[in-house]
Amino acid sequence: MALSRNEFVVLSALAKTGEQTTAQTLSEVTGLSRERASAAMCSCAEQGLLDAGRITERGIEALEPYRVHNAVIMAAGLSSRFVPLSYERPKGMLRVHEEVLIERQIRQLLKRGISDITVVVGYKKEYFFYLAAKYGVHIVVNDQYAEKNNSWTLWLVRDRLSNTYVCSSDDYFTRNPFERYVWKSYYAAEYVSGPTEEWCLTTDSSDRITGVTVGGRDSWVMLGHVYFDREFSRRFVALLDEAIRRPETGPKLWESIYADHLDALDMEIRRYPAGVIHEFDSLAELESFDPEFINNVDSEIFDNIVSVLGCPREDIRDFYPMSQGITNLSCHFSVGGNEYVYRHPGKGTDKMIDRTTETRANEAARKLGVDRTFLHEDPKRGWKVCRFIPNARTLDPSNLTEVGQAMRLCRRIHESGVRLSGSFDFFENGLGYERVLAEHGPIDIPGYAELREKVTRLSGLSSADGYEPCFSHNDYLPFNLLFDEKDELNVIDWEYAGMSDPMNDVATYVICSEADESAAEKALELYLGHEATARERRHFWSRVVLGGWCWYVWALAKEAEGAGVGEWLYIYYSYAANNVDRVLSWYEGVPEAASV
Repeated sequence: MALSRNEFVVLSALAKTGEQTTAQTLSEVTGLSRERASAAMCSCAEQGLLDAGRITERGIEALEPYRVHNAVIMAAGLSSRFVPLSYERPKGMLRVHEEVLIERQIRQLLKRGISDITVVVGYKKEYFFYLAAKYGVHIVVNDQYAEKNNSWTLWLVRDRLSNTYVCSSDDYFTRNPFERYVWKSYYAAEYVSGPTEEWCLTTDSSDRITGVTVGGRDSWVMLGHVYFDREFSRRFVALLDEAIRRPETGPKLWESIYADHLDALDMEIRRYPAGVIHEFDSLAELESFDPEFINNVDSEIFDNIVSVLGCPREDIRDFYPMSQGITNLSCHFSVGGNEYVYRHPGKGTDKMIDRTTETRANEAARKLGVDRTFLHEDPKRGWKVCRFIPNARTLDPSNLTEVGQAMRLCRRIHESGVRLSGSFDFFENGLGYERVLAEHGPIDIPGYAELREKVTRLSGLSSADGYEPCFSHNDYLPFNLLFDEKDELNVIDWEYAGMSDPMNDVATYVICSEADESAAEKALELYLGHEATARERRHFWSRVVLGGWCWYVWALAKEAEGAGVGEWLYIYYSYAANNVDRVLSWYEGVPEAASV
């Protein structure tokens, strides 16, 4: 039985109480005028849906098509804007006003009789598993949370979309927004005065959403939960499935897919007054809502910062994520007008990096005046606090003046006399990364064994050249060479430092700046201070090959550990594979072989 909107409003209100009600009371509860409430009651009574102001069994049956079947809570994302706390736990697990965000939302759903709840997890998924036993929720794992958007999360639960609430795990509702019965699909919205970067909505006279734009002003914006009715879900799943299968639309947010098909997808706006829905896009927003949050939050990162800077927790402000390196996570923060960087060790780095040696290298670099940013590193856990360089810029490989400055500084580091207990050898470390890679299964990459055999031969030949190990950075790439506002050069991120062949740094610079042969030879000349001899040139190119292979295997291991490195995998490989035959011919005295 199809109900009019007013009939639905009256019946759903009566279903909540089960008590006899008057038109005046219904008007006060539902917001309908007394006349409309009375007319709807009369219409329902004529159909046998009401009797003496009470809902009947037939009235309950009439509401059945509008009953909420279930809820999906999306909890897979990284919440990168919520650093540094998101480094330690998912945002939905934060405790706000003494309640865990996702738990508060689950309890609000249960209070409305919605017990079929699915939580889709990804990042730090294990933090959510206890919810299954505590609340009886279903757990679905999204293993591609880092590569794909929230459209993939919904695609994973497409068979569960019906009359469904779709929520985010990190929303906080000051009053329970959920209902047992819902008239039709809607998106929650809040009015924003002035300019905004949120998703802005336009509607027609019946409140159907007719337009969605990213950014605007003086507008109702998407905020909080959304409700899919059965018909919306049916149409949306078909469009979602089509979008997921296309490379150009697969990475889109589900909201973007919806916005692309407004004509086919009927959804209305549900307006909420300010202060009901909170999404907390930043730590500052959360602190404003819950002033005691920072003092109460269980955060080792905050404790670490306090231990280094000796400041109160409440003075630590202005967090935002920085450009993420391949290995670690870093964020900016400030204390008392001074700016800093907190470095959080990335996934799998404990298997690849000697943090004790890194700490000693950082301390040596600071003493030499090579890295003026370093403040403290924990040699056991790998976290680090540094000064932030405002308006810093990385070295430009096309600027020979800057390249010369970097090469001369590299030579000074090598000749500093600093000694470290740890060493870094391209071939031996590459074998270590190979062992990490092998933990994930046989290495059956086509051509891998052949390249490895050639690199093994070259390593022995190169080592016989007799270059003494020296204090080296071993990750000497443009991204780690920072110029400050005074054009002074800082060498940062000494993770791979150790006693190494002096050509390791020049070779790594060449590889990671993607230098061609001419630029590589020029960098070598600037390092040496003279044109390279045949012996020096041969040894340098051997380190390019060995470095390419070392970082190629490192990248394979990182990929296997779940930390993608993108195009760098091929860049590293190419420097090894494209040069190994040529360099071997120089050592072995055979005609130069074709490049592989």
